[in-house]
Amino acid sequence: MTIGILEVNLVDARGLRKSDFLNKIDPYVLIQYRSQEHKTSIAKGQGSNPKWNEKFKFRVEYPGDDKQPKLFLKIMDHDTFLSDDYIGQTTIYLKQVLERGVIENGCAELHPQKYRVVGSNQNYRGDMQVGVTFTPRVETQSYGQEFGGWKDNQWH
Repeated sequence: MTIGILEVNLVDARGLRKSDFLNKIDPYVLIQYRSQEHKTSIAKGQGSNPKWNEKFKFRVEYPGDDKQPKLFLKIMDHDTFLSDDYIGQTTIYLKQVLERGVIENGCAELHPQKYRVVGSNQNYRGDMQVGVTFTPRVETQSYGQEFGGWKDNQWH
């Protein structure tokens, strides 16, 4: 099993469909990989074409329990006095980029590209531009034995 860092570069979104007809949308994104989650800043006043240019890191084990590792990006509309509204989401399948990083024992990258955002009934809600980079962690050789988290370096 390889452990590494998955870096997600959320660039922007285009043509997001408004869920709130009265006001401009103030979108943000919840990014989830397995049990890890990050939240972008709120793109206040940017409406249906927000720009984030934010990067987030996730710890990844490959191959893991899931046969098809996925990254979920859920776009929400921030509301001050009501609960936030769901706009839509996209899913990025990671198996190929993780395999490439492990096989090449180096950095594997999906350059920023467009992904379709779909609503709860799979209707088109806009596009988002996202890039992904996977970097396997370099394992250092361990000398000595580990005992409950403590290392016993046997000096002779």
